[in-house]
Amino acid sequence: MANHRHVLICDEDRETRSALAACLEQHAYRVTVTGGGALARALERARIDVVILGLQAGEEDSLRVCRSLRATSDVPLLILAPRSDEVDRIVALEMGADDYLVKPANPREIVARLRNILRRSGPAPHVPATRARLFRFGGWQLDIVARQLSDPAGRTATLRNAEYRVLASLLAHGNRVVSRLKLIELARGRDALPFDRSIDVRISRLRQVLGDDARVPRIIKTVHGEGYVIGVPVERG
Repeated sequence: MANHRHVLICDEDRETRSALAACLEQHAYRVTVTGGGALARALERARIDVVILGLQAGEEDSLRVCRSLRATSDVPLLILAPRSDEVDRIVALEMGADDYLVKPANPREIVARLRNILRRSGPAPHVPATRARLFRFGGWQLDIVARQLSDPAGRTATLRNAEYRVLASLLAHGNRVVSRLKLIELARGRDALPFDRSIDVRISRLRQVLGDDARVPRIIKTVHGEGYVIGVPVERG
């Protein structure tokens, strides 16, 4: 049965792009191919369900593309790397990659990994229901109808979808601790694992946006062994 999920393959090697595209099309995926320089434009032109990003040996540009992608989009990301280097793998995952394979990867394994990524990135658990439209905290304001975060001066701050869900959930719980697993589910889907470190990246990004000192956070506090909690009064409007 056709699934029609749309995969964007971004790799500077044309032969790799063509071979991978042919494989995925056999499994009923829609496929678009591009080089790294056209990645952002390709994402703007169509709804993409998952990106396969091929890294090049010895090129910082590839990781820069990954970093740039994660700064603007939550689209699921599978990285194909030219070497099995533990440091590179950790860096890629910390930058927001959902999975990591080494070239040349078995096409069947790529398809299996894609299926798992797409299953995990399905509809995320909802933020706890609340009648409040606005949350005010530490001078900031989150409008959950407009999904808009405003700083103390009234300027709009940019949040990715997963970061919005994490912040909204923390605020909806007031000053009660929210477990790591709950936040991981909100950010990545119900199949995420308890040891998933992605939530640390989301919290770090939120602290940067909020100007919260990671060494001594005031707004989003870590409760070791339990989770996270909003450390300032939360008002609902």
